[in-house]
Amino acid sequence: MENMNNNQVVNLTKEDFVSDQIVKWCPGCGDHAILKAVEDVFPKLGKRKEDIVVVSGIGCSSRFPYYMNTYGFHSIHGRAAAIATGVKLANPNLSVWVITGDGDCTAIGGNHFIHAVRRNIDMNLLLFNNRIYGLTKGQFSPCTFRGTVTKTSPQGTYEDPFNVGELVIGAGGKFFARGVDVNTVELTNICHEAKNHDGLSVVEVLQNCMIFSNGVHENITAKEVRDERQVKCVHGKPLIFGKNREKGIVLRGNKLEVVTIGENGITEADILVHDEKEPTTGIHMMLAHMAPPEFPVAIGVIRNVEAPTYNQCLDGVIENETAKSNIKCVDDLLNSGSTWDIE
Repeated sequence: MENMNNNQVVNLTKEDFVSDQIVKWCPGCGDHAILKAVEDVFPKLGKRKEDIVVVSGIGCSSRFPYYMNTYGFHSIHGRAAAIATGVKLANPNLSVWVITGDGDCTAIGGNHFIHAVRRNIDMNLLLFNNRIYGLTKGQFSPCTFRGTVTKTSPQGTYEDPFNVGELVIGAGGKFFARGVDVNTVELTNICHEAKNHDGLSVVEVLQNCMIFSNGVHENITAKEVRDERQVKCVHGKPLIFGKNREKGIVLRGNKLEVVTIGENGITEADILVHDEKEPTTGIHMMLAHMAPPEFPVAIGVIRNVEAPTYNQCLDGVIENETAKSNIKCVDDLLNSGSTWDIE
């Protein structure tokens, strides 16, 4: 791979990014699978290790910088997106990856998150969603399902959770994808598409916490139900699912509907074809919203739309103002306007 900075060929392998640190996540935690997927993606960035930065907040997921053999920043609770924004703007050549969890990102970090999305900062954000606070031992998060009994909701939560996809798209997001921790091949492919996107890419990973939310995603990830409860979003392909690929998603009026191919005259030609490039948000929002038992969960790249990035716009402003200004260096600034000699 060619590094555009120094015109040298960068030949790195997965092993180059494996840290010598002991990974201290619980055995069976979904974070291990996500780590392996990212280790597979980083050699494909075409960047030297010193040009890759992993920024995290606070939480189990946020130990990620310790477990990648790159440069990293383990920041403070909820502030990963803000700090990563500063890193990217200070050095646009860097490939910046934000690692965060559903609590870290959508609770204390919610404000920074939606504005990073709105601004379309050119970086990649992986949101580990286990629908619980794991590191602080099992409190409910903004993504915890209504009615869930936790240490801070002994009678069950009485709040509706955030849908991360709806939150991203509603904030003006141009790239949103969803993966599951138990399918590392698929997750690696999703991360690969994310890194090719110019602008902020958000990948929600449905991740299992063995200790405080074990099985929270089993209704869609368990082997016996996954074919019926997941529909793969592939650009240009019909949204077909089911163990025998006999079901599909159609658009009727302004609503999505599950149908069975071969019944009531339904053919494959009737099934909605996924268009991740569609600029309008309506169908993407509906896909992100789908959930059992009425619908399968949409997995894969749901939205991938080109738009100017904040970085490009800022560079354009700096270039334009620099060209117009008579001040080219600090000496020019210090000697501009009225000056005095002080004895």
